[in-house]
Amino acid sequence: MARKRKQLPLLENVVIADVAAEGKAIAKVDGMAVFVPYAVPGDVVDIQLTRKKNSFAEGKVVKFHSFSDVRSVPFCDHFGVCGGCKWQNLPYEEQLKYKHKQVVDNLVRIGKIELPEINPILGAPKSTYYRNKLEFTFSDKRWLTDEEISSDTEFTHKNAVGFHIPGMFDKVLDIKKCWLMDDMQNSIRNSVRKFCLDNEYTFFDLRNQNGLMRTLVVRNTSIGEWMVIVVFFEDDQEKREKLMNHIKSEFPQITSLLYIINQKANDTITDQEVVVWSGRDHIFEEMEGLRFKIGPKSFYQTNSEQAYHLYEVAREFAQLNDDELVYDLYTGTGTIANFVARDAKKVIGIEYVEDAIEDAKINSEINGIDNTLFFAGDMKDVLTKDFIDEHGRPDVIITDPPRAGMHEDVVNAILVAEPDRIVYVSCNPATQARDISLLDSKYRVDCVQPVDMFPQTHHVENVVLLEKR
Repeated sequence: MARKRKQLPLLENVVIADVAAEGKAIAKVDGMAVFVPYAVPGDVVDIQLTRKKNSFAEGKVVKFHSFSDVRSVPFCDHFGVCGGCKWQNLPYEEQLKYKHKQVVDNLVRIGKIELPEINPILGAPKSTYYRNKLEFTFSDKRWLTDEEISSDTEFTHKNAVGFHIPGMFDKVLDIKKCWLMDDMQNSIRNSVRKFCLDNEYTFFDLRNQNGLMRTLVVRNTSIGEWMVIVVFFEDDQEKREKLMNHIKSEFPQITSLLYIINQKANDTITDQEVVVWSGRDHIFEEMEGLRFKIGPKSFYQTNSEQAYHLYEVAREFAQLNDDELVYDLYTGTGTIANFVARDAKKVIGIEYVEDAIEDAKINSEINGIDNTLFFAGDMKDVLTKDFIDEHGRPDVIITDPPRAGMHEDVVNAILVAEPDRIVYVSCNPATQARDISLLDSKYRVDCVQPVDMFPQTHHVENVVLLEKR
């Protein structure tokens, strides 16, 4: 017989003291750190512990005794249930303050390196409707809110189109309105949901791997182009054609309407065939007179307006003089490479995704840029001493790795290459600090510029200039 789990204690009248990693709030109780979501410094709360270790605990707020003076009213009906936009209860200026603090804390605590004075964080022009891409999941296991459960309502279906509940891989919150992207994405999603429900289309069952509708990806650009990708699990031509014709008819603004049949166990589409239903197989973004082709598998910074300011910082840090060789690591579709090419002698971009590299080449071509060269492959396998010997020692390296940071082999290759300057763009200051610490033997940090790409969340981008000692 299983042992009954011991009820963890309820902590009463606890003052929230600060904001911690991953955007959670933190309180100190009898010397123990207690982490909770959806609270802000200055709140006085009761916390029901859900996990307890020797040095820390986690819990959830079950009662607010008083609210902090530094608090804003969340604007989204899904706040507190949806896993996104967890900082809606913090005024934007406070969000910026804590993001700046996060950058400093990571560089000091993890990097353990000598630092210059860190520049004030660069805030985003828009704190809502700033994203250019959202992906929604279809599920036959809709997450019921506490209010729905207590309403004694009998739900005839549990289909949902929305976002995964944090920690619940097969539960999806049905999203009626998302504030992160131009409102047309709400119209598209809600129209697709209604059509599927009215026509009794089956939603995906992740556990049993069946159902027609799987995911819906919506992308747009600052020049008004839209891409919609409908991902089906089952191959039902009649139903597929009806839905695609419905979307085309309802939303003539869509520049690129595509579909995929993905019968794998995971949602990734990088290895899937993309079928064009109407329009082009890509959309275009523009930045400083440059045009960038974005395909269904292409990575592009999800905040177009702020991406421009981010790349301006990277270019400024690079201090190019028209006669330098630049390596752009993790180049994606070559956005940074093409953005700085006019100020460099030559730019070499390296990226893992082959489709992205093809787009990078096209982006150079359509912009009349002839001093770029792109290579596809795993960074640690491509960026070797032989590669550097063949293509030349870079004067400047710009690196923009994924959240996991750079592989140690890549760091070592950079140390062998010995560029004069390294511009490190990161979406994860913790792994950035780790990598900078590994570079510290040959490089000192000269400038640090945090940039907020993701308002209403704890995520922050950071750009660091490293100069050779």
